[in-house]
Amino acid sequence: MLMKEILKRDRNLRSKMEEEGICAFLIADNINQLYLTNFIGASLLLVPNEGESVLYVPSVNYEDAKENALNCKVTRLEGGRSFISVTAEFVKNSGIENLAFDRLEASQYRILTSKLGDVSLVPKKEIISEMRAVKDEYEIACMRRAAEITKAGFEAAVEAVKPGVTEIEVAAEMEYAMRKEGSHGVAFDTIVASGKRSAFPHGGCRNKKIVKGDLVVLDFGVKFENYMSDITRTLVVGNPTNKQREVYEVVRAAQEEAFKIMRSGIKGCDVDRVARKIIEEAGYGENFVHGLGHGVGLEIHEPPTLNQRNTDPLRNGNVVTDEPGVYIVNFGGVRIEDTVLIREDEAEKLTLSPYIFSV
Repeated sequence: MLMKEILKRDRNLRSKMEEEGICAFLIADNINQLYLTNFIGASLLLVPNEGESVLYVPSVNYEDAKENALNCKVTRLEGGRSFISVTAEFVKNSGIENLAFDRLEASQYRILTSKLGDVSLVPKKEIISEMRAVKDEYEIACMRRAAEITKAGFEAAVEAVKPGVTEIEVAAEMEYAMRKEGSHGVAFDTIVASGKRSAFPHGGCRNKKIVKGDLVVLDFGVKFENYMSDITRTLVVGNPTNKQREVYEVVRAAQEEAFKIMRSGIKGCDVDRVARKIIEEAGYGENFVHGLGHGVGLEIHEPPTLNQRNTDPLRNGNVVTDEPGVYIVNFGGVRIEDTVLIREDEAEKLTLSPYIFSV
């Protein structure tokens, strides 16, 4: 299945290159290389408009690439050959008029420009970003499995969150449970932020001990075959106060109403607006300090975005997060998040852990 999808991606890229008159594409971004070849750890990938793509790999990763890279010629990068020299040699030998690229450091761009002479060096990162934003069936299957694995992490958290236990200890139990369930690693550093620290959207986890009455934000995800999941649940230790329950119910309503309108064709800003309106009408608008969501895939943050500025419509096959939050300094925060697959007429939640509040 993977090889079939890799070939489709290659055809799609070459079709877009033809449409835009691109002679060859320099893929310098490691994640884009992974997307196109199933291998991460190369120095560069060169895709001509005709002929075989060439993946240049340092010696330390050469045998790995020979075994695992798909739909490309694997070439060892040795003998002092650099990223710049390989690219310049390729351009000279191919007689091309232009070379597109996805990402270059400023110094690389300057040196390449000077070496390529009349050959144009053209930034075209958006071509691959737009391709990656729409997931194929292999990617969706991997992300569905990554989402399933997070259920084990949440179950472990519910058992572990209690007075006297540190945030780091909770995170350790979560990550261990997900590894046993088949995780290939965490998608990002697990967040277990309790008490006043739960008001920090990216609070990480510390040696702080959880105490009775704390709000505890759990934001976590895993990798499966390089694809990621992302989920957040918020717990309260013991019986919630009236204000804690109020904030939780506002955020939960905002998340669910946004989910209900998600489908292909809906603008990212319109989905954000639905959630934001509910939170604003409850009096917490200034405490919702980020966009509603972001794309997920080979990276934990990638297009498309769900925020007030994005007027692009969602597309069938996008995978995004739905994660409203309210963060009140010296009180605490609540965020609820699911990874969501966009389809033509509706959306599907890939993360299915229950919305437990009190533990």
